[in-house]
Amino acid sequence: MSKLQKDFTKGPIAQSMIAFSMPFLLSNILQALYGAVDMLVVGNYGNPDPDVSAVILSGVNIGSQITHLVAMMVSGLTVSGTVMVGQFVGAKRQKDASETVGTMFGLMGIVGVVLMALTMAWADPLLRLLQTPREAFPHAYRYLMICLGGTLFIFGYNAIASIQRGLGDSVRPLIFVGVACAVNVVLDLCLVKGMGMGADGAAWATVIAQGVSLILSAWYLSRNHFIFDFKLRSFRIDEEKTKLMVKLGIPSSIQSIIVNISFLVMTALVNTIGGADASAAVGVVGKFNSFAILPAVAMSSSISAFAAQNIGARQYDRAKKSLGVGAVVAMSISFAVFVLVQLFPEFIIRVFSQKKSVIEYGVEYMRTFSFDYLLVPLLFCMNGLIMGAGHTRFTLISGSMSSLFLRIPVAVLLGSTLHMNLTGVGLAAPAASLAGVLLAGWFVFTGRWTKDQTGIGR
Repeated sequence: MSKLQKDFTKGPIAQSMIAFSMPFLLSNILQALYGAVDMLVVGNYGNPDPDVSAVILSGVNIGSQITHLVAMMVSGLTVSGTVMVGQFVGAKRQKDASETVGTMFGLMGIVGVVLMALTMAWADPLLRLLQTPREAFPHAYRYLMICLGGTLFIFGYNAIASIQRGLGDSVRPLIFVGVACAVNVVLDLCLVKGMGMGADGAAWATVIAQGVSLILSAWYLSRNHFIFDFKLRSFRIDEEKTKLMVKLGIPSSIQSIIVNISFLVMTALVNTIGGADASAAVGVVGKFNSFAILPAVAMSSSISAFAAQNIGARQYDRAKKSLGVGAVVAMSISFAVFVLVQLFPEFIIRVFSQKKSVIEYGVEYMRTFSFDYLLVPLLFCMNGLIMGAGHTRFTLISGSMSSLFLRIPVAVLLGSTLHMNLTGVGLAAPAASLAGVLLAGWFVFTGRWTKDQTGIGR
């Protein structure tokens, strides 16, 4: 077995889970720094006038939400890649695993070019649909267009990271993203603070850093006996692998799109409530949230990778035990984050912006939104097991129902109709997560996740 992959089908469960998840958690923390550093540098150095900096901050927040939505449109391919590679490796079918990687790269390249072109063409109406404040519009538009130019870098790196998770390797992705994060920080300070490029500088820093990450990881892996050789002839789209990848991936992509659209609806609602300052505040909370949920994300992905290999090897008890280990770890850390947020919300907002109204909006929103941290760890961990088993259709149904029937209606009802403003909008997130926990709990504890959805041959 290559040093770039790890066998999860034997050995102590807790030790293997923690050893895999810690580097992955650090990778996610560093990756989250991309957006957070953009917000920090723009919020503090975007312009000498705090009012102008808040406007630029709002533009970066709105633009980054659309680029995130574009990334989520192919998230299903990365999920299916992790599941298929993991289950093929668990079933000792290395050739099939390699063909899966080639198919995944080919599909993501085609889809990436199409999505980049379409989103660029529709950038203006998309920003207007989100009720982007007039003064923040040019900053959001330029940030969005520059980031869209780096779409293939985003897709390529995410593809490699998902394949590594399926192989059980979390150390190399940590190294790759660490280098990219350092490049991003240096470029942010040079372009935004040093050269006064505002939102444009933040966007260029992000795109260049992601390009460095992709090129570095492909170069290293191709020279260290990776499952895929990165030669042109290997980028072949296999018909059978494509069918299975689409079957597993489309539901996950649709779910991610619906969830992100629900948050975009909340952004549009916030823009009508408080304009650029409220938008900037919600953006700040969103960036903090990207760190706060990382323990849950890391454990969810660890459970998914661990479960995929063990399900491929027909070891269902080991797969289920990984859920218990991951949930305990994720919930413990997330509870500590919740307490921190409830005690020091103003301090957290001040790190990003010094404007009084931004701080007030941010504290109001954060106090209720943060109740989500008590529910998300359990939800993500159960979904990790379910997706590792290949049941992406269930996560689509669960996530869509929570978003469409709870997150959006609760945000509109409490935030706008009942005039609870950002307090009401913040409550929409934990309301949706609670519904998701109940649905996922039913699916896991009734044993429905053990039914084969991949046909990989366990």
